[in-house]
Amino acid sequence: MAPARVLVSACLLGDAVRWDGGHKRLDAAVLRRWQAEGRVVGFCPECAAGLPVPRPPAEIEPGADAAAVLAGRARVLARDGQELSAAFVAGAEAALRAAQAAGATVALLKDASPSCGSRCVHDGCFTGATVPGRGVAAERLAAAGLAVFAETEIEAADRWLRALDGGTIPPSQPAEPR
Repeated sequence: MAPARVLVSACLLGDAVRWDGGHKRLDAAVLRRWQAEGRVVGFCPECAAGLPVPRPPAEIEPGADAAAVLAGRARVLARDGQELSAAFVAGAEAALRAAQAAGATVALLKDASPSCGSRCVHDGCFTGATVPGRGVAAERLAAAGLAVFAETEIEAADRWLRALDGGTIPPSQPAEPR
């Protein structure tokens, strides 16, 4: 049986896809092992949606959440006021298609991102402050049943994958953001 697959934010793999043209390479033995095992499916929802690199920073509007963006009741805005909601929703759908095509049941995503945040996102005021919540792609993946983890939870994600490989019930579903 093939090992369980994991969708990983491309910036965590060292791809220069972030809004500022940079990356957030995660130097972790677990991630290197997953790569050697052929588990990793790298993906950037924002690039998949056609957003350029670099691009203006974007945040979910204050007081709203990713579920509201997906439902069309809230917006993702660039710092200059440009509405980017359609691109973020398209990127979330592309992430889900990529995960499904690869058979990924787990996602390891860059926290605080308006797409990939799994525990927190920026507060919508462009001050650097974060609030509990998910990004648009993380919300879409979780709603579809994927176990979504932040990069700081890689050990928990690894336990989850190992349980799946062993045919057992994973240790615990990742907690909802508070």
